[in-house]
Amino acid sequence: MTAAQQFRIAAIPADGVGTEVVAAGRAVLDAIQASSGGRIAFDWEELPWGSAYYAEHGVLMPDDGLDVLRGKDAIYFGAVGWPTVPDHVSLWGLRLKICQGFDQWANIRPVTFLPGITSPLRKADDTDLDWVVVRENSEGEYAGFGGRNFGARGEKGEVAVQSSVFTEVGCERIIRFAFDLARTRARKKVSSVTKSNAQQYGMVLWDDMFRRVAADYPDVETESVLVDAMSAKFVLHPEDLSVVVASNLNADILSDLGSALAGSLGLAASANLNPDRRYPSMFEPVHGSAPDIAGQGVCNPIGAIGSAALMLDHLGLPDEAKRVQAAIEATTAQGVRTRDVGGTADTETVTRAIIANLG
Repeated sequence: MTAAQQFRIAAIPADGVGTEVVAAGRAVLDAIQASSGGRIAFDWEELPWGSAYYAEHGVLMPDDGLDVLRGKDAIYFGAVGWPTVPDHVSLWGLRLKICQGFDQWANIRPVTFLPGITSPLRKADDTDLDWVVVRENSEGEYAGFGGRNFGARGEKGEVAVQSSVFTEVGCERIIRFAFDLARTRARKKVSSVTKSNAQQYGMVLWDDMFRRVAADYPDVETESVLVDAMSAKFVLHPEDLSVVVASNLNADILSDLGSALAGSLGLAASANLNPDRRYPSMFEPVHGSAPDIAGQGVCNPIGAIGSAALMLDHLGLPDEAKRVQAAIEATTAQGVRTRDVGGTADTETVTRAIIANLG
């Protein structure tokens, strides 16, 4: 039977536990396909890029890598990073090369409190907490502008310059994205995060753009909070959060804090979106390659499977996305958990339970 909808997806497991969690996510998506009655089909191409590829070829991905990915409907990514390759080489050579090459300017990181998972926040015991961090993903502190020089001066003579880049276009589009997202949520509120008291140029531009865009959304609550104060708010008043929008660095840090408050970075899903859909978007767990547990079969697959749910939604399959998220919640509620969240189940057991709970 010919599928009514066929999606071409590039899988890049890359390094460490990335191979394990991508396999888990693919198993869940294959179960979605099998239960669709031929309505949905995923056409996978797995690419061997990452640190092992670097050891053999001297690059993390081939020169024509973006061309290989360009025709895909989505990219499903594991994690990059291994002790044999400097972190800045692995990050810029693969993940950021894809993000910047495809202008994936909106990074979405939901903070989801799952049943059966103990949070270090006491408020999580009796308060519904659910917010999403919207991260500017193309410029800011991770623009890659700068360099190192004067190395020939001798000891302590070298100088490094790392410049943040903020543009009106970049600020406006991510802030507007956050407001549009807020309109879809029960609590229509956007919290903008900067450090504009100390960074008086780029982040003041961000603040200016936030005020301009907010004027177009009178139905949405707003607040502007310095990043240090927002870090405290994540812990002390998380019930007041809905959509948090911030620059590349600030949102990166805050989203990890949010994931830890939800119970584990292993639970955290993310999407690197090209909202204009000129290029494929990329979906990945937040947790990284975790070399210390790689190959042991004990890593938490929920972040990757949650990322697959985000991918389904992006592909126009919202009902299937909801099925996956509901299956994750049913699984944690049943007490089937990996050891990072207080359980004893291995990766395969959690994955099988999620598939069984797809309904």
